[in-house]
Amino acid sequence: MAIILAYGSPSVGHAFPMGALLRELAGRGHQVHLRTMAAAVAGMRNAGFHTEPVDPEIEAISGQDWLARNALGVLKMSIDVLCRRAMLEVGDLKAAIDAVRPDVIIVDANCWGAISVADAGAIPWLVFSPFTPYLRSRGVPPFGPGLRPLPGVLGDIRDASIRPFVTYLFDRRMLPRVNAIRGRLGVPPVKSVDAFFRRAPLLLAVGGEPFEYPHPGWGDAVHLIGACVFEPTAATPHWLSAIDRPIVLVSTSSVKQADAVLGRTALEALAGEPVHVVATFPAGVPSGLPRPANATVCRFAPHSVVLERAVCAITHGGMGATVKALDRGVPVCVVPFARDQAEVARRVQVARCGTRLPAKKLTAARLLAKVRMAMMMADGARRVAAGFAATGGVARGADLIEQRLLGAAATHAAP
Repeated sequence: MAIILAYGSPSVGHAFPMGALLRELAGRGHQVHLRTMAAAVAGMRNAGFHTEPVDPEIEAISGQDWLARNALGVLKMSIDVLCRRAMLEVGDLKAAIDAVRPDVIIVDANCWGAISVADAGAIPWLVFSPFTPYLRSRGVPPFGPGLRPLPGVLGDIRDASIRPFVTYLFDRRMLPRVNAIRGRLGVPPVKSVDAFFRRAPLLLAVGGEPFEYPHPGWGDAVHLIGACVFEPTAATPHWLSAIDRPIVLVSTSSVKQADAVLGRTALEALAGEPVHVVATFPAGVPSGLPRPANATVCRFAPHSVVLERAVCAITHGGMGATVKALDRGVPVCVVPFARDQAEVARRVQVARCGTRLPAKKLTAARLLAKVRMAMMMADGARRVAAGFAATGGVARGADLIEQRLLGAAATHAAP
Protein backbone atom coordinates (compact mmCIF):
# COMPACT_ATOMS: atom_id res chain seq x y z
CA MET A 1 0.00 0.00 0.00
CA ALA A 2 1.27 3.45 -0.93
CA ILE A 3 0.46 6.84 0.51
CA ILE A 4 -0.83 9.17 -2.18
CA LEU A 5 -1.26 12.92 -1.75
CA ALA A 6 -3.48 14.72 -4.26
CA TYR A 7 -3.51 18.50 -4.42
CA GLY A 8 -6.45 20.04 -6.24
CA SER A 9 -7.65 23.35 -7.60
CA PRO A 10 -10.61 24.73 -5.60
CA SER A 11 -13.24 23.99 -8.23
CA VAL A 12 -15.94 21.32 -8.51
CA GLY A 13 -15.03 20.89 -12.17
CA HIS A 14 -11.54 19.86 -11.09
CA ALA A 15 -12.28 18.05 -7.82
CA PHE A 16 -14.75 15.55 -9.25
CA PRO A 17 -12.70 14.24 -12.23
CA MET A 18 -9.68 13.83 -9.95
CA GLY A 19 -11.98 12.01 -7.53
CA ALA A 20 -12.59 9.31 -10.15
CA LEU A 21 -8.87 8.52 -10.31
CA LEU A 22 -8.49 8.69 -6.53
CA ARG A 23 -11.41 6.31 -6.03
CA GLU A 24 -9.66 3.78 -8.27
CA LEU A 25 -6.43 4.15 -6.31
CA ALA A 26 -8.21 3.84 -2.98
CA GLY A 27 -10.00 0.74 -4.26
CA ARG A 28 -6.59 -0.85 -4.85
CA GLY A 29 -5.69 -0.40 -1.21
CA HIS A 30 -3.67 2.79 -1.43
CA GLN A 31 -4.11 5.41 1.27
CA VAL A 32 -5.37 8.55 -0.44
CA HIS A 33 -5.00 12.03 1.03
CA LEU A 34 -6.62 14.99 -0.72
CA ARG A 35 -6.43 18.76 -0.43
CA THR A 36 -9.41 20.40 -2.14
CA MET A 37 -12.06 23.13 -1.90
CA ALA A 38 -13.81 23.43 1.46
CA ALA A 39 -17.27 22.67 0.03
CA ALA A 40 -16.07 19.32 -1.30
CA VAL A 41 -14.36 18.08 1.87
CA ALA A 42 -17.35 16.24 3.39
CA GLY A 43 -18.25 14.50 0.13
CA MET A 44 -14.68 13.43 -0.50
CA ARG A 45 -14.36 12.09 3.03
CA ASN A 46 -17.53 10.08 2.49
CA ALA A 47 -15.90 8.69 -0.65
CA GLY A 48 -13.12 7.29 1.52
CA PHE A 49 -10.35 9.87 1.12
CA HIS A 50 -8.45 11.54 3.96
CA THR A 51 -9.48 15.05 2.97
CA GLU A 52 -8.63 18.54 4.21
CA PRO A 53 -9.33 21.93 2.65
CA VAL A 54 -6.69 23.95 0.88
CA ASP A 55 -5.57 27.15 2.54
CA PRO A 56 -8.74 29.33 2.65
CA GLU A 57 -6.72 32.26 1.32
CA ILE A 58 -6.23 30.28 -1.90
CA GLU A 59 -9.92 29.65 -2.31
CA ALA A 60 -10.67 33.31 -1.55
CA ILE A 61 -8.82 34.33 -4.72
CA SER A 62 -11.39 34.18 -7.49
CA GLY A 63 -11.97 35.89 -10.79
CA GLN A 64 -14.88 37.94 -12.04
CA ASP A 65 -15.35 36.33 -15.43
CA TRP A 66 -18.86 37.66 -15.82
CA LEU A 67 -17.49 41.22 -15.91
CA ALA A 68 -15.07 40.55 -18.77
CA ARG A 69 -16.01 41.96 -22.16
CA ASN A 70 -14.70 39.00 -24.15
CA ALA A 71 -12.78 35.72 -24.01
CA LEU A 72 -9.45 37.56 -23.93
CA GLY A 73 -10.57 39.41 -20.83
CA VAL A 74 -11.52 36.12 -19.19
CA LEU A 75 -8.12 34.68 -20.09
CA LYS A 76 -6.30 37.60 -18.46
CA MET A 77 -8.40 37.26 -15.30
CA SER A 78 -7.94 33.49 -15.16
CA ILE A 79 -4.16 33.64 -15.48
CA ASP A 80 -3.99 36.34 -12.81
CA VAL A 81 -6.10 34.24 -10.42
CA LEU A 82 -4.01 31.11 -10.97
CA CYS A 83 -0.73 33.00 -10.53
CA ARG A 84 -1.91 34.61 -7.29
CA ARG A 85 -3.05 31.23 -6.00
CA ALA A 86 0.25 29.68 -7.07
CA MET A 87 2.22 31.79 -4.60
CA LEU A 88 0.11 30.50 -1.71
CA GLU A 89 0.15 26.90 -2.93
CA VAL A 90 3.87 26.64 -2.23
CA GLY A 91 3.57 26.73 1.54
CA ASP A 92 0.25 24.89 1.52
CA LEU A 93 1.57 21.87 -0.38
CA LYS A 94 4.81 21.81 1.62
CA ALA A 95 2.76 21.63 4.81
CA ALA A 96 0.64 18.82 3.38
CA ILE A 97 3.76 16.89 2.37
CA ASP A 98 5.19 17.25 5.88
CA ALA A 99 1.92 16.03 7.40
CA VAL A 100 1.26 13.11 5.04
CA ARG A 101 4.76 12.04 3.91
CA PRO A 102 3.46 10.64 0.63
CA ASP A 103 5.03 8.16 -1.74
CA VAL A 104 3.47 9.90 -4.76
CA ILE A 105 2.05 13.40 -5.31
CA ILE A 106 -0.76 14.13 -7.79
CA VAL A 107 -1.11 17.81 -8.69
CA ASP A 108 -3.99 19.46 -10.52
CA ALA A 109 -2.95 21.11 -13.80
CA ASN A 110 -4.19 24.50 -12.62
CA CYS A 111 -2.03 24.49 -9.46
CA TRP A 112 1.11 26.05 -10.89
CA GLY A 113 2.79 26.73 -7.57
CA ALA A 114 2.12 23.19 -6.37
CA ILE A 115 3.52 21.80 -9.64
CA SER A 116 6.70 23.77 -9.02
CA VAL A 117 6.98 22.43 -5.46
CA ALA A 118 6.59 18.87 -6.73
CA ASP A 119 9.17 19.55 -9.44
CA ALA A 120 11.65 20.80 -6.84
CA GLY A 121 11.30 17.76 -4.60
CA ALA A 122 12.44 14.15 -4.67
CA ILE A 123 9.01 12.52 -4.35
CA PRO A 124 7.63 10.98 -7.59
CA TRP A 125 4.82 13.14 -8.95
CA LEU A 126 2.40 13.62 -11.80
CA VAL A 127 -0.04 16.17 -13.16
CA PHE A 128 -3.74 15.41 -13.51
CA SER A 129 -5.52 17.55 -16.08
CA PRO A 130 -9.35 17.63 -16.20
CA PHE A 131 -9.10 19.41 -19.54
CA THR A 132 -7.02 19.02 -22.71
CA PRO A 133 -3.48 19.98 -21.67
CA TYR A 134 -1.76 22.98 -23.23
CA LEU A 135 0.82 20.94 -25.13
CA ARG A 136 1.98 21.40 -28.69
CA SER A 137 1.48 18.65 -31.23
CA ARG A 138 1.97 18.78 -34.97
CA GLY A 139 -1.25 18.77 -36.97
CA VAL A 140 -3.26 20.18 -34.05
CA PRO A 141 -4.05 23.90 -33.93
CA PRO A 142 -2.79 25.94 -30.97
CA PHE A 143 -5.02 25.49 -27.95
CA GLY A 144 -7.41 28.30 -27.08
CA PRO A 145 -9.25 29.78 -30.08
CA GLY A 146 -11.14 26.58 -30.90
CA LEU A 147 -9.84 26.27 -34.45
CA ARG A 148 -10.81 23.28 -36.56
CA PRO A 149 -7.86 20.98 -37.38
CA LEU A 150 -6.71 21.57 -40.94
CA PRO A 151 -4.54 18.75 -42.35
CA GLY A 152 -1.67 19.12 -44.76
CA VAL A 153 0.55 22.02 -45.71
CA LEU A 154 -2.23 24.60 -45.42
CA GLY A 155 -2.90 23.55 -41.86
CA ASP A 156 0.79 23.70 -40.99
CA ILE A 157 1.03 27.22 -42.42
CA ARG A 158 -2.12 28.41 -40.63
CA ASP A 159 -1.06 26.92 -37.29
CA ALA A 160 2.48 28.26 -37.59
CA SER A 161 1.17 31.77 -38.25
CA ILE A 162 -1.30 31.75 -35.37
CA ARG A 163 0.73 29.89 -32.76
CA PRO A 164 3.07 32.78 -31.84
CA PHE A 165 0.09 35.00 -30.98
CA VAL A 166 -1.63 32.34 -28.87
CA THR A 167 1.63 31.41 -27.17
CA TYR A 168 2.33 35.05 -26.44
CA LEU A 169 -1.04 35.50 -24.72
CA PHE A 170 -0.33 32.61 -22.35
CA ASP A 171 3.41 32.88 -21.87
CA ARG A 172 3.71 36.64 -21.39
CA ARG A 173 1.23 36.68 -18.52
CA MET A 174 2.13 33.40 -16.86
CA LEU A 175 5.84 32.71 -17.16
CA PRO A 176 7.41 35.65 -15.28
CA ARG A 177 5.31 34.96 -12.20
CA VAL A 178 5.69 31.18 -12.33
CA ASN A 179 9.44 31.45 -12.93
CA ALA A 180 9.76 33.75 -9.94
CA ILE A 181 8.23 31.00 -7.80
CA ARG A 182 10.47 28.38 -9.40
CA GLY A 183 13.52 30.53 -8.73
CA ARG A 184 12.72 30.72 -5.02
CA LEU A 185 12.33 26.92 -5.02
CA GLY A 186 15.66 26.39 -6.76
CA VAL A 187 14.30 24.80 -9.93
CA PRO A 188 15.19 25.97 -13.44
CA PRO A 189 12.96 28.51 -15.18
CA VAL A 190 10.81 27.37 -18.09
CA LYS A 191 10.66 29.07 -21.46
CA SER A 192 7.05 28.26 -22.35
CA VAL A 193 3.80 26.91 -20.95
CA ASP A 194 4.44 23.81 -23.03
CA ALA A 195 7.83 23.30 -21.37
CA PHE A 196 6.30 23.85 -17.94
CA PHE A 197 3.83 21.00 -18.28
CA ARG A 198 6.40 18.73 -19.89
CA ARG A 199 8.37 18.86 -16.65
CA ALA A 200 5.89 16.33 -15.24
CA PRO A 201 7.18 12.74 -15.38
CA LEU A 202 3.59 11.68 -16.06
CA LEU A 203 0.54 13.65 -17.16
CA LEU A 204 -2.91 12.04 -17.04
CA ALA A 205 -5.73 13.90 -18.76
CA VAL A 206 -9.47 13.53 -19.23
CA GLY A 207 -10.41 12.52 -22.77
CA GLY A 208 -9.97 9.97 -25.50
CA GLU A 209 -10.21 9.71 -29.27
CA PRO A 210 -12.32 10.39 -31.30
CA PHE A 211 -13.40 13.23 -29.01
CA GLU A 212 -9.79 14.29 -28.64
CA TYR A 213 -7.63 14.83 -31.72
CA PRO A 214 -4.64 12.55 -32.35
CA HIS A 215 -1.55 14.07 -30.71
CA PRO A 216 1.66 12.56 -32.13
CA GLY A 217 3.73 15.24 -30.39
CA TRP A 218 2.64 14.48 -26.83
CA GLY A 219 5.08 11.68 -26.21
CA ASP A 220 4.88 8.76 -23.80
CA ALA A 221 4.53 10.84 -20.64
CA VAL A 222 1.02 12.05 -21.58
CA HIS A 223 -1.99 9.73 -21.44
CA LEU A 224 -5.72 10.19 -21.87
CA ILE A 225 -7.75 8.22 -19.31
CA GLY A 226 -11.35 8.58 -20.42
CA ALA A 227 -14.18 10.65 -18.98
CA CYS A 228 -13.20 10.39 -15.28
CA VAL A 229 -16.82 10.60 -14.13
CA PHE A 230 -17.32 10.92 -10.38
CA GLU A 231 -20.11 12.06 -8.09
CA PRO A 232 -19.73 11.72 -4.31
CA THR A 233 -23.48 11.08 -4.03
CA ALA A 234 -25.97 10.32 -6.76
CA ALA A 235 -29.27 9.90 -4.95
CA THR A 236 -32.26 10.11 -7.28
CA PRO A 237 -34.19 13.35 -6.60
CA HIS A 238 -37.85 12.86 -5.69
CA TRP A 239 -39.09 14.90 -8.64
CA LEU A 240 -37.33 12.80 -11.26
CA SER A 241 -39.74 9.84 -11.03
CA ALA A 242 -42.66 12.12 -11.88
CA ILE A 243 -41.16 13.11 -15.24
CA ASP A 244 -42.73 11.08 -18.05
CA ARG A 245 -40.93 12.64 -21.04
CA PRO A 246 -37.43 12.35 -22.50
CA ILE A 247 -35.11 14.74 -20.68
CA VAL A 248 -32.88 17.51 -21.98
CA LEU A 249 -30.28 18.41 -19.37
CA VAL A 250 -29.01 22.00 -19.31
CA SER A 251 -25.71 22.60 -17.52
CA THR A 252 -24.16 25.97 -16.74
CA SER A 253 -20.76 26.57 -15.18
CA SER A 254 -19.96 25.76 -11.55
CA VAL A 255 -17.63 28.78 -11.62
CA LYS A 256 -19.62 31.96 -12.17
CA GLN A 257 -19.52 33.35 -15.69
CA ALA A 258 -21.95 35.14 -17.98
CA ASP A 259 -23.75 31.95 -19.03
CA ALA A 260 -27.07 32.35 -17.22
CA VAL A 261 -28.40 33.42 -20.61
CA LEU A 262 -27.86 29.85 -21.81
CA GLY A 263 -30.26 28.41 -19.24
CA ARG A 264 -32.76 31.18 -19.84
CA THR A 265 -32.68 30.69 -23.61
CA ALA A 266 -32.95 26.91 -23.31
CA LEU A 267 -36.04 27.17 -21.11
CA GLU A 268 -37.62 29.49 -23.67
CA ALA A 269 -36.56 27.49 -26.73
CA LEU A 270 -37.79 24.11 -25.46
CA ALA A 271 -41.00 25.25 -23.78
CA GLY A 272 -43.17 23.83 -26.58
CA GLU A 273 -41.15 20.67 -27.23
CA PRO A 274 -42.18 17.12 -26.16
CA VAL A 275 -39.30 16.93 -23.67
CA HIS A 276 -38.71 17.83 -20.03
CA VAL A 277 -35.93 20.32 -19.39
CA VAL A 278 -33.78 19.91 -16.28
CA ALA A 279 -31.82 23.16 -15.99
CA THR A 280 -29.02 23.34 -13.41
CA PHE A 281 -27.30 26.52 -12.24
CA PRO A 282 -24.53 25.45 -9.82
CA ALA A 283 -23.14 28.98 -9.52
CA GLY A 284 -26.59 30.16 -8.38
CA VAL A 285 -30.08 30.17 -9.87
CA PRO A 286 -30.65 33.61 -11.45
CA SER A 287 -33.83 35.52 -10.76
CA GLY A 288 -36.54 36.11 -13.34
CA LEU A 289 -36.13 32.84 -15.21
CA PRO A 290 -39.02 31.56 -17.32
CA ARG A 291 -40.62 28.52 -15.67
CA PRO A 292 -42.45 26.57 -18.39
CA ALA A 293 -44.56 23.58 -17.37
CA ASN A 294 -42.10 21.14 -18.95
CA ALA A 295 -39.10 22.28 -16.90
CA THR A 296 -37.40 21.72 -13.56
CA VAL A 297 -34.98 24.42 -12.45
CA CYS A 298 -32.50 23.80 -9.64
CA ARG A 299 -29.02 24.67 -8.50
CA PHE A 300 -27.75 21.10 -8.39
CA ALA A 301 -28.92 17.74 -9.68
CA PRO A 302 -26.97 14.48 -9.86
CA HIS A 303 -26.20 14.44 -13.56
CA SER A 304 -25.56 10.70 -13.64
CA VAL A 305 -29.15 9.77 -12.79
CA VAL A 306 -30.63 12.51 -14.98
CA LEU A 307 -28.52 11.45 -17.97
CA GLU A 308 -29.93 7.93 -17.76
CA ARG A 309 -33.11 9.36 -19.27
CA ALA A 310 -31.65 12.18 -21.36
CA VAL A 311 -31.81 12.50 -25.14
CA CYS A 312 -29.56 15.56 -25.25
CA ALA A 313 -27.46 17.71 -22.95
CA ILE A 314 -27.01 21.44 -23.50
CA THR A 315 -23.73 22.57 -21.97
CA HIS A 316 -21.63 25.71 -21.69
CA GLY A 317 -18.66 23.75 -22.97
CA GLY A 318 -17.22 22.84 -19.61
CA MET A 319 -15.19 19.68 -20.03
CA GLY A 320 -16.76 17.92 -17.05
CA ALA A 321 -20.39 18.42 -18.00
CA THR A 322 -19.75 17.68 -21.67
CA VAL A 323 -17.78 14.45 -21.30
CA LYS A 324 -20.12 13.21 -18.56
CA ALA A 325 -22.99 13.29 -21.07
CA LEU A 326 -20.94 11.80 -23.89
CA ASP A 327 -19.66 9.04 -21.63
CA ARG A 328 -23.27 7.86 -21.37
CA GLY A 329 -23.81 8.12 -25.12
CA VAL A 330 -25.92 11.28 -24.80
CA PRO A 331 -25.31 13.80 -27.63
CA VAL A 332 -24.62 17.39 -26.69
CA CYS A 333 -25.31 20.90 -27.89
CA VAL A 334 -22.46 23.12 -26.75
CA VAL A 335 -22.65 26.91 -26.40
CA PRO A 336 -19.13 28.04 -25.39
CA PHE A 337 -18.49 31.29 -23.53
CA ALA A 338 -14.81 31.45 -22.49
CA ARG A 339 -11.91 29.54 -20.86
CA ASP A 340 -11.35 26.23 -22.70
CA GLN A 341 -14.98 26.01 -23.83
CA ALA A 342 -14.33 26.93 -27.48
CA GLU A 343 -11.96 23.98 -27.70
CA VAL A 344 -14.51 21.62 -26.16
CA ALA A 345 -17.22 22.83 -28.53
CA ARG A 346 -15.00 22.38 -31.57
CA ARG A 347 -14.12 18.83 -30.52
CA VAL A 348 -17.81 18.01 -30.23
CA GLN A 349 -18.41 19.32 -33.73
CA VAL A 350 -15.43 17.53 -35.28
CA ALA A 351 -16.28 14.23 -33.57
CA ARG A 352 -19.92 14.55 -34.76
CA CYS A 353 -21.23 13.74 -31.31
CA GLY A 354 -23.27 16.91 -31.07
CA THR A 355 -23.57 20.50 -32.25
CA ARG A 356 -21.83 23.79 -31.61
CA LEU A 357 -23.45 27.22 -31.31
CA PRO A 358 -21.23 30.25 -30.53
CA ALA A 359 -22.55 32.26 -27.60
CA LYS A 360 -22.68 35.46 -29.65
CA LYS A 361 -25.15 33.76 -32.01
CA LEU A 362 -27.35 32.34 -29.25
CA THR A 363 -31.09 32.80 -29.81
CA ALA A 364 -34.03 30.58 -28.89
CA ALA A 365 -34.66 29.65 -32.53
CA ARG A 366 -31.02 28.78 -33.25
CA LEU A 367 -30.67 26.82 -30.04
CA LEU A 368 -33.81 24.81 -30.77
CA ALA A 369 -32.50 23.94 -34.24
CA LYS A 370 -29.13 22.89 -32.85
CA VAL A 371 -30.73 20.76 -30.13
CA ARG A 372 -32.94 18.99 -32.65
CA MET A 373 -29.89 18.32 -34.80
CA ALA A 374 -27.89 17.05 -31.82
CA MET A 375 -30.63 14.60 -30.86
CA MET A 376 -30.01 12.84 -34.17
CA MET A 377 -26.31 12.33 -33.38
CA ALA A 378 -26.57 9.61 -30.74
CA ASP A 379 -24.43 7.28 -32.85
CA GLY A 380 -21.58 9.78 -32.68
CA ALA A 381 -21.99 10.13 -28.92
CA ARG A 382 -21.83 6.36 -28.53
CA ARG A 383 -18.62 6.29 -30.61
CA VAL A 384 -17.11 8.84 -28.27
CA ALA A 385 -18.22 6.83 -25.23
CA ALA A 386 -16.55 3.77 -26.73
CA GLY A 387 -13.41 5.84 -27.28
CA PHE A 388 -13.35 6.91 -23.64
CA ALA A 389 -13.67 3.27 -22.58
CA ALA A 390 -10.91 2.20 -24.98
CA THR A 391 -8.36 4.36 -23.11
CA GLY A 392 -8.64 2.01 -20.16
CA GLY A 393 -10.04 4.84 -18.06
CA VAL A 394 -8.96 5.50 -14.50
CA ALA A 395 -7.85 1.86 -14.20
CA ARG A 396 -5.23 2.58 -16.86
CA GLY A 397 -4.29 5.78 -15.01
CA ALA A 398 -3.80 3.87 -11.76
CA ASP A 399 -1.74 1.24 -13.60
CA LEU A 400 0.58 3.94 -14.91
CA ILE A 401 0.99 5.47 -11.46
CA GLU A 402 1.80 2.10 -9.94
CA GLN A 403 4.17 1.05 -12.72
CA ARG A 404 6.03 4.29 -13.36
CA LEU A 405 5.88 6.24 -10.12
CA LEU A 406 5.38 3.80 -7.26
CA GLY A 407 8.15 1.69 -8.71
CA ALA A 408 10.35 4.79 -8.68
CA ALA A 409 9.24 5.53 -5.13
CA ALA A 410 10.26 2.05 -4.00
CA THR A 411 13.65 2.43 -5.69
CA HIS A 412 14.13 5.84 -4.08
CA ALA A 413 13.28 4.46 -0.63
CA ALA A 414 15.57 1.41 -0.90
CA PRO A 415 18.74 1.53 1.24
